[in-house]
Parts: sequence; structure tokens; C-alpha cells
Amino acid sequence: MTVVERFLRYVTYGTQSSETSGTTPSTRGQRIFAEALVNELMTLGLEDVSIDEHAYVMATLPANTDAENIPTIGFISHLDTSPDMSGDGVKPSIVHYEGGDIVLNEAQHIVLSPTMFPEMSEYIGQDIIVTDGTTLLGADDKAGVAAIISAMAYLKEHPEIKHGKIRIGFTPDEEIGQGADHFDVAKFGCDWAYTVDGGQIGELEYENFNAAAAKICFKGLNVHPGTAKDKMINAALLATEFASWLPTEQRPEHTENYEGFFHLIGMSGTVEEASLSYIVRNHSRELFEQKKELLMQLVARMNETYAESTTLELRDQYYNMREIVEPKKHIVDIAFQAMEEVGITPKVQPIRGGTDGARLSFMGLPCPNLFTGGHNFHGRYEYLPVPSLIKSMETVIKIAELTAKK
Repeated sequence: MTVVERFLRYVTYGTQSSETSGTTPSTRGQRIFAEALVNELMTLGLEDVSIDEHAYVMATLPANTDAENIPTIGFISHLDTSPDMSGDGVKPSIVHYEGGDIVLNEAQHIVLSPTMFPEMSEYIGQDIIVTDGTTLLGADDKAGVAAIISAMAYLKEHPEIKHGKIRIGFTPDEEIGQGADHFDVAKFGCDWAYTVDGGQIGELEYENFNAAAAKICFKGLNVHPGTAKDKMINAALLATEFASWLPTEQRPEHTENYEGFFHLIGMSGTVEEASLSYIVRNHSRELFEQKKELLMQLVARMNETYAESTTLELRDQYYNMREIVEPKKHIVDIAFQAMEEVGITPKVQPIRGGTDGARLSFMGLPCPNLFTGGHNFHGRYEYLPVPSLIKSMETVIKIAELTAKK
């Protein structure tokens, strides 16, 4: 089975995660997919294949060389797809791209266009996997799952490629920030690992945002509007006033590269009660702490005018893995060399987001991130160039080979 065939099969599993279920995995579909992978890994002849009560899947490809001191390395991807758009009933198709628009759904007038996504021009002459425009595709991260399993199958079929012990792992609920919650680093037993969860071909990342979630709650005083003068406190208006105090230039739509942001992801409000939900991001730990301090200052400012009206819930989510990975830079260098040797120009850049690898790095498993090849994750315009997926698989194979040689 080719890596493309695997991917096309994997996306038919509905594995959208849910922030409201309170269970791990958060949805039944993830366990169904995990159990299918377990069966496949056993059929391929991998060893130590396991699935735990939370649907974490692990397996081993044993070393095929007697060379001593070869590190045990791992490759990790996640089972779930984003809650941002449905991942049920995905209907993938392969289009040979010759430029211009791709009509995803003629009936609903859904078009994937280089006018909106100019990077499409880089894939003229290639086969591209797309959806019918009514769901996301699921390359994030079923492309990673397909690349890893296909690489293990290839290594098993080609014993002339010498490698050390390799561990693979698949996690649930990464898209809702819980992918590492129950990951057993000791059981995984690796010197280091790579998440295969990046985007465009060549991406190699060992820096990510420091991240926090913030919820600001406002308590108002509801009085009949006919007699409200000097009495009413409108919580919904407090919320909108608070939002206006945050710097406009630090919104996601105005930032790039190493610039952090405050991202308003939810709001609700009545006269009596209102709330704002933000995610707070910055690559710099110092600037990250300053952003959190600003939120606390603004809450205090609101309470100076409207006593005891405003509260803040602030929770750190993950930190920049650079401080863990950089002292072990050779693990990035191996991936860089691997990409070059399979004909890819590496693109070393910061992640404007996070992966399981960020948290795993702080749990004792240094974990840079590798590309899958996909674009426009989490939405109807997601697509995956076939040659990029194949190169993702080849990169995993080459990393295993180079680690044994070094």
C-alpha cells in the first residue's frame, strides 16, 4: 500500500475532537481510528504494539543492525482533526493541477483559487488531494500518520537500510491542546522524537509560541432601562470596552513571524453577565509574560471604575520548545541533512502555533516538528500535494538512516 493510498483511507475516519466531552479521547471516532491503526501495525509486523485506555497508540520497529550506541528515536502524529470544521464524510479526490482555480463543489460554488492562496502556483504540474468543499481534508494530521506508517513499512521491506530502534506514537486530542496529557514518555523510551505535524514541504520547526488561555468575566447590574440612570451596569458593554483596550496591532490578522498576539476566540454577554475568551501567544517568554501582565492590569483598571465587576482566569497551555531543543541541536541538524539528501530545501522557521512536541519537550522528550506537506489546515480549502506527502515519508526514512550512521 502506498503512502497516498493510506492517506486516502485514513481520512474516511471521522476523528474530529471535542472541547466539551470531558473524556480522553474526546470522541469515539478517534478510538475507532486508533484501533484500526493497531490492527494495521500488527499486520505489518511491528512489535510492542499497544493501545491504552485513552487511545494512545505505540509500536516499535526493532533495530536491524548490531552497531552499538545508536539512539532510540521516535516519530509522533495525532489522530484527531480540528473542531473548527466537520471531518465526517470526507470525500477526497486527486486533481492534476495545471494552474488556475479548482472547483471543489460546483453546486455550492466552492472554489480553491490561487487568487486567495497564491502558493498554489508552486504545485503546477503536480497531483493535489482536495475535498469536495463541505469538510476539511484531515491532512492535519492524517498525512503525518500515513507518512510515519509508510516509512516503517518501507524500512521493514528494505533491510539494507540500517537503522536503530524506532518507536512510533499516535495521540488523541492534539487539536484541543490535550494531546500530551496522558502520553507516557517513559514507556515510549526514546532519546528524542519528531512530531510529523507541520505544513508546507520543507518545514522544520523547533520554536513555537508560548501559549496561555484567558477568560475575562464581567458582572453587571440589570435595572429596568426606564429607571436605569446612574444605576445600571451593562456587563456586555464592559466586555466591549475591555476588548477595545487591548492593542489592535497585536491581533493575529496584523502579526507574522515572531510577533505575538491576543486572539479573541469567543464572547458572550447580557446586561447581567458577559465574558471574553482569548488565547495569548508570543515566542519570547519575556514578552509572553508582559502580555499576561497587561491583562491583569486591565482587569484591575476595570475594577477601579466598577468595583468587583471583573475577574480573570489565566492558564498557561505550553511553552516554547526552543529552550529544550536548542541545547540538543544535533537532532535538528539530522533532520536538516535528511531533507537535503532527499532533495528538499529545508525551511527552518518558528511555528505560529503549537504541537504535541512543545509539551513533550518539557516532559523530557525533545521533539522538533517535521512537515506533512499540507496547506490551509482546519478548513474546506485544505489541500495536500502528493509529492510533498511522499517527501514527508522519505524524510522520516532518511532520519532513521542518518541517526544510525552518526
